[in-house]
Amino acid sequence: MNVNESEELIACHECDALYRKRMLPQHSKAQCPRCGALLYRSIAPSIDRISAMTLAALITFVIAQAFPIVELDANGITSETTLIGAIMALWNEQMEIVATLVFCSTILFPLCELVALLYVLIPLRAGYVPPGFNRVMRAIQFVRLWSMIEVFMLGVLVTLVKMVSIARVMPEAALFAFGALTLMVAVVISFDPRSLWEIAVRLAPRGSRQHVHATVRHKS
Repeated sequence: MNVNESEELIACHECDALYRKRMLPQHSKAQCPRCGALLYRSIAPSIDRISAMTLAALITFVIAQAFPIVELDANGITSETTLIGAIMALWNEQMEIVATLVFCSTILFPLCELVALLYVLIPLRAGYVPPGFNRVMRAIQFVRLWSMIEVFMLGVLVTLVKMVSIARVMPEAALFAFGALTLMVAVVISFDPRSLWEIAVRLAPRGSRQHVHATVRHKS
């Protein structure tokens, strides 16, 4: 079977049924008629929206890290801190493991995912596949499992509700930035990364197309 023929076939990852792949209308999806599993979604004609959302999320991420989250006023004593400051406080309190987990799940992994997405989105939007595309996409799918901005935001809100009874709580810029970032990350995560694989297959030179397509089939 040559490369062109293999690109027209797709196997269901649940029941291994083999189907011929066809172009879908925009905002539609193909499901396996045997088991009902999702086979693939339609490829959006433009990735401008997800690129803009990822860039906006990255800018909001920087704002969320640079400014204090809340200001607490208890008996005339005022204190405020950033997320980095809170992590350093955990570290100084001999809670190194907790501090490391918070740093990785709320700063390191989300930042890596956003930067890596922009690394692949901008070249694909320009019409070419960036170097190391396969490795970067695998890295994105790995760090996505450990990015927990929404969990952190939920924990902050629960803590603030409990703190209202003992101190005056004044939200700062970072709290609103984290709220906006949570929504942006939800939109970015909802974007099916397999669409990027499919775009890369179409843009890759014929000599390297078989390798990219083999990776797509493996990830599907």
